[in-house]
Amino acid sequence: MSTNPIIEKIKKGTIEIISEEELEKKEKIAYVGYEPSGNIHLGHAITIKKLIDLQEAGFKIKILLADLHAYLNGKGTLEEIHEISKYNMECFKALGLSEDTEFILGSERMVNEKYTLDLIELATHTTISRAQRSMAQITRDAKEHYVSETLYPLMQAIDIAHLKADVALGGLEQRKIHMLARELLPKAGYETPVCIHTPLIHGTDGSDKMSSSKNNYIAVTDDSKTIKNKINKSFCPVGQVEDNPIMELAHHYIFDKNDVMLIKRPEKFGGNLELTEDKLHEMYSNEEIHPLDVKNTVANYLIDRFEPVRDYFDKKEN
Repeated sequence: MSTNPIIEKIKKGTIEIISEEELEKKEKIAYVGYEPSGNIHLGHAITIKKLIDLQEAGFKIKILLADLHAYLNGKGTLEEIHEISKYNMECFKALGLSEDTEFILGSERMVNEKYTLDLIELATHTTISRAQRSMAQITRDAKEHYVSETLYPLMQAIDIAHLKADVALGGLEQRKIHMLARELLPKAGYETPVCIHTPLIHGTDGSDKMSSSKNNYIAVTDDSKTIKNKINKSFCPVGQVEDNPIMELAHHYIFDKNDVMLIKRPEKFGGNLELTEDKLHEMYSNEEIHPLDVKNTVANYLIDRFEPVRDYFDKKEN
């Protein structure tokens, strides 16, 4: 385990770093790729938080707006995807990334003769089943499977190399693709990237992933009324802490910056509470706190947390 405080800060809130020892020796370029495919939500914001940590640790950040990947994954026409890319980029800026963040549109920068030759090279080093397995978490809801699913992970590996990224960041659903990249890139003469994986958060409906396609998300641009409505309708079973999306939102967006969470209640219902995360979990498990009290509290914290994002877009519109 590293004793480097910079590594420890980067490690906080992640599932894993592969590997910490390699990270200490690497240069300072980190990359993440996003499919432009809808509203930017609190699931995306988990990785943006980690990008900000990496920036503060001295890393140059490159964000790939992976329009070709989105097209291969059936997310719309290229024209539609390009429009969404512009909106997504502004969301990422509004979330607090520094001005020197580099945004790259895949179809403008990543398609050239060398890219094609590298794609062919990597294709000779992996099997169809291996490539498909790496996509398992991304395409699990697909009714039919296309050849594009075997191209997608190879392209993502090449993206890392062509962006000269030392570190590849992604949610846990990216793990198998990243492991394939670590395996294949040295065979094509490229360095092995360090891979950092952040947790996935449950959708507001309790399903295992927040997703704009499932409409079970809270967008970073949602207004206060929308946030309250979505939180009030969210899955939050009495006494259950694990796999509870409201508890996850509290963990990632309240307790990441606060030692305690203030729950405001009328005196007739017990009065206000200031709780650490452990105490919240204990009291909720013992059914000493009503789900609605937690929901109202989380909604209010989220409204305050993402006010700068709403202000950013209000200024752009005016």
